[in-house]
Amino acid sequence: MAATAIVLSPATTPPTYHRIVSPTLKVLPTPRSPSLSVYWHVNSGPPPSGRKGKKTPVPSSAVSETPTLELILHDTVIFPEGGGQPSDTGLIETVNGRTWKVTQAKRHGGHAVHYVQAGDANTDILQFTPGEKVVVALGDADWDRRYDHMTMHTSQHLLSAVIETRLNIPTLSWSLTEAPAPCYVELARSMSTDEIQAVQTEANRHVFDGRSVHVEVQEMDKPSEPGEQTSDPARGVNKAIPADYTGGIMRVVVIDSIDRNPCCGTHWPTLHNLQLFLIPQTETLARSNTTSARLYFFAGPRLIKYLTNTHVQLAATATTLSCGAPQVPTRVEQVVDERKRAEKRVEDLESELAKHIAKSLLEELGQASDRVFFKHIHRVDDSVNPLGFLSTVASAFAGVAPSESQYLLILSSTPSSQSATGTNVLLILGSDDKQVKAAGEQLKGKLGVKGGGKGTRWSGKFTGVWKEGREDAVVSNALLVVQN
Repeated sequence: MAATAIVLSPATTPPTYHRIVSPTLKVLPTPRSPSLSVYWHVNSGPPPSGRKGKKTPVPSSAVSETPTLELILHDTVIFPEGGGQPSDTGLIETVNGRTWKVTQAKRHGGHAVHYVQAGDANTDILQFTPGEKVVVALGDADWDRRYDHMTMHTSQHLLSAVIETRLNIPTLSWSLTEAPAPCYVELARSMSTDEIQAVQTEANRHVFDGRSVHVEVQEMDKPSEPGEQTSDPARGVNKAIPADYTGGIMRVVVIDSIDRNPCCGTHWPTLHNLQLFLIPQTETLARSNTTSARLYFFAGPRLIKYLTNTHVQLAATATTLSCGAPQVPTRVEQVVDERKRAEKRVEDLESELAKHIAKSLLEELGQASDRVFFKHIHRVDDSVNPLGFLSTVASAFAGVAPSESQYLLILSSTPSSQSATGTNVLLILGSDDKQVKAAGEQLKGKLGVKGGGKGTRWSGKFTGVWKEGREDAVVSNALLVVQN
């Protein structure tokens, strides 16, 4: 069937990119060019399952809860997800001039099923008559997505090949993450910083050389015929083919003199201008029986985005620290050191204050006429850990109180700026663990405090606004109940 194609940027794919190595094999023209973004083709009707116009929720990044048409086309420029590469998105234009959004494409057996957004599935499906010519295309945003996916996918092939050749470390899996996050390869072991640097240098040497990339297509499980072109064993050639795949052909992506790997994804016809950057550390993953490591990498648009964001963040940090960008690491060390010293000073002052409060409580304990000394102290504290300070006060008092003394203290703390979602903390300290527990139960029941304790200490949190004369009265009443 004749077809007319319009090739958009970048430049036309070299004629040597797509190579059919089985002489009897007939392949449609579209897969031959990764840069082809507009194609006239024929609508072939619904998927094999006959789910014509079914309202199917589209997974992953596609729009959810939208009526969706599932369409098979005679040929397409929209890549269906596979080989670790997410699906393309795109556009379909019917003969009436209407443009339809393709949210994703998935492979069903040997067919690429397009998930098309519809307004009303039952009526919109009538716009797609089997045998009717339509135009399928990648819009600007769709092409940017394809560009990114091709860049990262080809970079992954290069990276895995160099790591395996240089260090004999196989790639267990990889992830083409959503932009602009880095992608990663999962390796059989971690790598040192020197190994990562050496791999990055070698990979980019191949990039600067502009090594060519091409795809070889051959029939699966077909014996070689006289004169048929053969190729060397490919990396990963024995990896499993999906059980439902009925396409009958296998694609091998070849990087000139570097790598051969079976793959159904889209790839650039050259390494030129990929520019690979590896994050100089690996993330170790420990599973039940094995240990692996992830190596993260950037290339192409993601690398530019990463460098731009990094520069913006560095410049903003330099402005905040009142220094130049090269001085940021040193200045940050100074700030961290100053903060540590400031925190130590705060701890020392809190310890002194806690001892002063404990001494004041001890004086009141000595002057108390009742057999058991009951006291509630409330304070305002905007520190990060107000309960920690209350604990310091409790420890200081317990350290100076006579062993024969009997007491029950409730210490509470609230922030200066209160709200309905604010957190207030309470700590109970006593000489009798039964009284401590009873006071805690009173606070739970009457104030809604959530907490618990063991022995002579109990602590908890209260969410809400603490008002003097209201919550204070509840705490005082709890002490009276325990006292009586």
